[in-house]
Amino acid sequence: MTIDDISGTVPLVARLSRGGQRLRQADRRHPWVLDAAVVVLVFLMFCLPDLFHHGAGDGDGPLRFRFAFTQLSVAGMLAVQAGLVLPLLWRRRRPEAAFGVVAAVFVVQWALGAALRADVALFVTLYSLTLHGRLRKLPWACGVMAGTMALVAVRVSPVVSVWDALFFLLSTATAALALGLMVRIRRAQLAGLRERTAQLEVERDQRSRLAAATERTRVAREMHDIVGHNLSVIITLADAGAYATDIAPERGKEALRLIGDTGRQALGELRRVLGVLRETADGSAGGPELSPQPGIADLDALCANVQAAGLDVVYRTSGDVDALDGGVQLTVYRIVQEALTNTLKHAGTDTDTRVHLAILVEDGRLTIRVQDTGRAAPAGVPNEEGHGLVGMRERAALYGGTVSAGPARGGGWSVEAVLDLAPRGGAG
Repeated sequence: MTIDDISGTVPLVARLSRGGQRLRQADRRHPWVLDAAVVVLVFLMFCLPDLFHHGAGDGDGPLRFRFAFTQLSVAGMLAVQAGLVLPLLWRRRRPEAAFGVVAAVFVVQWALGAALRADVALFVTLYSLTLHGRLRKLPWACGVMAGTMALVAVRVSPVVSVWDALFFLLSTATAALALGLMVRIRRAQLAGLRERTAQLEVERDQRSRLAAATERTRVAREMHDIVGHNLSVIITLADAGAYATDIAPERGKEALRLIGDTGRQALGELRRVLGVLRETADGSAGGPELSPQPGIADLDALCANVQAAGLDVVYRTSGDVDALDGGVQLTVYRIVQEALTNTLKHAGTDTDTRVHLAILVEDGRLTIRVQDTGRAAPAGVPNEEGHGLVGMRERAALYGGTVSAGPARGGGWSVEAVLDLAPRGGAG
């Protein structure tokens, strides 16, 4: 086959496919039209020739067979043809009933010794029963078909050998049966593919919604940490500035300057978090100017910011904290930030807050301790349990860690987080 042949075949296949699709759509809207068309087609192709040749006594081909069989009257022939053809109207809705009626008329016809071209209706109903009927009905249908074919073979034995007749008739019945099974299996496969496609689309939508919900949760956690911490610092600085305005105006100006710096820092972090969610309208690679996520190196600036709000922070590390990956460092930063924010909210400004970070290399763990000597946070604060501690526990859980918080010995409040730095997954 040449390239021109292939190029000419593809449009033909496409047109046939579109034509078949339009035919199926029309059949779904008007199912009786196709059944009626089948009946009309069978009548024109197989019934009219028998009516036209009725009573002819010469010629060869089918005419010579008629001399060996009973010649029905026109009325009788029309009655038998109607019994064979009209059941095709419900061959798809009641395939078992249609096959049974046609088989009964077929047996009566051949018992009378008459041969008609309309007998092809029996093979059509067998095909329809195989395609549309219940499969458990097929064995008895095959048995009925074999019996009727044996009856025909015996009746035509004066003209054709019984074995030749059986071979031809059973081969035709087998072809109708095989065609029905093939189409049925193909339709079942297509239905399975459509169902699988629909299921995959549902799973894709579910994954998209889950990813969107996860991203919303992440952004909400980041915004809570950013806004909560910086607003706590701003509120504390505003209260201190208002108190110092009358006593030490220079301290009040310093508080206002720190408030502006803290606000600008919070605004920059919010832009960074929200900027990753915003896509450019023209689809270009340009986007918001992003800064790296905060890490352990940024804890100095965080502690300095908290100290400016009036807290005395002592910060030290133990171990090679700079070797931690970015995800762990971000988790450490956010946990410390949330703990210091809670201290600003509940402990007051006369507090000595200590932050201790330690990596136990031999155990593959990282420990974060934040302890203050002020008054303990009130128990059962809804916001605290709903956002602060929950957020810290969620972040720690990403690394198989835990967070515990409670009153410290000697007064104050203590928060301790332990992260598991051991690699996940087994050797196998």
